[in-house]
Amino acid sequence: GLGQNELVGPLPFSILFFAGLLILGTVVLHRTEFGRYLYVIGDNAEVARYSGIAVNRIRVGLFAASGLVSGVAGVLFAARLGSVRGDLANGYELEIITVVLLGGVSIFGGSGRFSGVALAILIVLNVRNGLGLANIDGSTQTGVIGAILIFSVLGQNGLKRLQQRRDSSPPGGAPPTEADNPAPLQELQVKHPILKGTE
Repeated sequence: GLGQNELVGPLPFSILFFAGLLILGTVVLHRTEFGRYLYVIGDNAEVARYSGIAVNRIRVGLFAASGLVSGVAGVLFAARLGSVRGDLANGYELEIITVVLLGGVSIFGGSGRFSGVALAILIVLNVRNGLGLANIDGSTQTGVIGAILIFSVLGQNGLKRLQQRRDSSPPGGAPPTEADNPAPLQELQVKHPILKGTE
């Protein structure tokens, strides 16, 4: 009943639970101080640690929350299918990674939005359902999902390189000069008087 019966209109509990988690995650990640900490840790854990963020404590909390959500998902999945087997979710890792990367989440951490992941879920589900309705076998479907994964990784890397190239080029297209990019030691000497006069 938990996985199959309709709870509100045509929506079962699992859909409502997913929508609630999506809203909660969006608010926590994008509207709270804790969410900003997560972005900083994902981008550079050492910088976060030197900034006074309890990196290890937050990581343990994230792993605990991930385990809790995974346990609830396992219960709902078993209730949906009406059976339990240890390998029921085998092969879902590819789809999950594809959804995350296609949704704009960086594989290296530090960037990503829940809205992009939600749109990627719809894309991957529609592709999988469409291939199934076209009577395409499971191995070919897995290959198509893998191709989407490769495309999402290459697309992210390409966009990142373009952004880095655009950020590094000076305005107006003029070649960079030493004044545009001072040496790190020179910057320190200007910003920190204690370093003035050092070689």
